[in-house]
Amino acid sequence: MASEPSTLSSLATRKTLCAVPLRASDVPVTTADCRTCSDPCDLGHDAYPRRFDIDMDTDMLGSVKPYHRQIVISTGKSDWERDITDDKNSLASALLEVSTKPTSPMLPSSPKPASPPPNKGVRPVTGLFSTSDSSRTSVLNGSHKTVCHEDDHESVLVFPDFKVVTEVRRSLQGAREFYECALDPSVGTDGSYLEKSILKSWILPYACVILICSHKKRDNRCGIAAPKLEHAFIRSLEAQGWDADTQLEHPELTMGIPLEDLNVTAEERYENISSQLKESSESKRALIVKVSHVGGHKYAGNCIIYTPSGSGIWYGRVTPHDVDSVVVNTIIDGLVLPPLLRGGVNLSRPSCKTLNDW
Repeated sequence: MASEPSTLSSLATRKTLCAVPLRASDVPVTTADCRTCSDPCDLGHDAYPRRFDIDMDTDMLGSVKPYHRQIVISTGKSDWERDITDDKNSLASALLEVSTKPTSPMLPSSPKPASPPPNKGVRPVTGLFSTSDSSRTSVLNGSHKTVCHEDDHESVLVFPDFKVVTEVRRSLQGAREFYECALDPSVGTDGSYLEKSILKSWILPYACVILICSHKKRDNRCGIAAPKLEHAFIRSLEAQGWDADTQLEHPELTMGIPLEDLNVTAEERYENISSQLKESSESKRALIVKVSHVGGHKYAGNCIIYTPSGSGIWYGRVTPHDVDSVVVNTIIDGLVLPPLLRGGVNLSRPSCKTLNDW
C-alpha cells in the first residue's frame, strides 16, 4: 500500500505533462481523471471482455488524418462491408468517384474569418488541424435511418458544419449535386444553393453529436465496443438530465423550414445559421450514431464528438468506465481529456475557455 500514493502522483504528473502542449496551442483542457470509478468497477459499468486487446503503448495523439469535412450517410445499419465503397450501389461509392474527379467547376466560397496565427515559439501539436488544412472529405456510413420518403434518398450528416442534408439521391448525379452544394472545399458552412435542386438542409438541433465506430467487419473490437459505449453514453447523459437520441427526427418537426427556403441575404443567412447553432448548443440533447471505420481500430473504442461551435474531438481507448468523465468534462464543460485524445478539428480556440464558447 505504501507505493499507492507514488503511483497516483506519477499518473497526475503524466496527465499534466500531456496537457501542457495542448494548452500552449490554445486547446481548452482538463486534468480530471478519465475514469471516475474504482478498479475493479463499483458502479456497474459494462466492461469489455478480458481478451479485448488494444494498443496501450503507442502515442495516439497525431493518429488522425486531416480532412475538410466529414460526412455520415444514413444506412440504418451498424456494420457494413469491410470497405464501404465496395457496395457500388451505395452513396459512399458514388461520392468516392465524384470527390476524386469532380466534374463541376469550383463554386465561389463564402467569406470566412482568417484563422488566428499560431503562438510564436509554440511547436504545432500533431493531430490538431483546421478545415483549411485539407480539401479531403472523410466519408462514413452511419446507423441512423434516412428521414426521406424515397427509399433511395439519403439523409447525410455534415461536420463540422453541424447540419443534415436530406434528399441526397443514391446515384452519381445525386452525389455530384451533393458535392457541389455541401462538400466542395470552396463552399462555406452556409452552403451553396443550386436552382431546381431537391436538396434540403437544416442545422442539427443537438448540443453534440457522438460518433462511435462499430465496424465489426473491419475489426471485431469495434463491434464489441460500440454497443457498450452507446449504452454508457445514454445512461450517463440521461443521469445529467439530457436527452440522448439514436435516430433523427425529421428536422421540419424541430427546426422549421430548411436553409434553402430562407428568403434572406447572404449576410442574414450567415447570422441565421449562427443563431441556430447557438440555440442547438443550449439544447441538452445529444445524437449518438454508430459509424463505419474511422481509422485506428487498434485504439478501440473510438469516438468522435462534434459540437455546434465547430469542434470535432477524436477520442481513442474509450471504455464504458471513461464515459461519465467524457460527458461531464468534454460534452458539458467543453474541456478535452488529453489521455484519450487522438486529435481533432478546430480544437485550438484562442480567447475561449471551453470548446462550447463562441
